This record gives sequence, structure tokens and C-alpha cells, in this order.
Amino acid sequence: MDTYYNPEDLAKFGTMGEEAPQLWETFMNYYGSVFAEGALTAREKSLIALAVASAIQCPYCIDSYTNDCLNKGVNEEQMTEAIHVACAIRGGASLVHGVQMKNIVKKLEF
Repeated sequence: MDTYYNPEDLAKFGTMGEEAPQLWETFMNYYGSVFAEGALTAREKSLIALAVASAIQCPYCIDSYTNDCLNKGVNEEQMTEAIHVACAIRGGASLVHGVQMKNIVKKLEF
């Protein structure tokens, strides 16, 4: 079955710098700095990245960070729990935005 997502495209990520090498280099330097050890370990950052990837529904990032997490010793139970955290935050954010609807309804009530 064909899908919009092509797993082979993940390996082509680096081609995004071909026409804009300076921008690519700037991005990659930033990206590398973000994922370097700091107050959080590289393992923790990979787990966060996987949860965010799930929340924003990026199949390429999910592929990449699932493998990265596994390589850093994160197990399936931990990854699943992190994804549930992202799901709860995303769901809560959707619900709290419902307050905007309620505010409009209240404003329009006579």
C-alpha cells in the first residue's frame, strides 16, 4: 500500500541543505547543540523528542527517535509512557482551548 510517508526519505534529510548550505549548517549546529548533554542527558532528550514527534505526528521523527531511544537503552514501556504523556498534554491543550468557544458563546448570549 502506498502512503505519503516513505521511510526511505528519512535518509535523504541531508539533501535539504543542498540549495541553502549556510542555513543547513546553522540549523545542524543548533540541532546538535540542543541534543548535546546538558542539564538533561542525551537519553532524556531522545525520549522527549520521541514524545514530541508523536504529538506532532511526524513519522520521520518517530522512526528516528524510536531507534535513537533504543540505542540509548530506553525500553518500549518507557517510550510508550512518554507518548502517553504527550497525548495527555495535547488532549488537555485541545480541551482548554474549548474555553475560547465558551467565551464566545457567553459574549453572544443576550
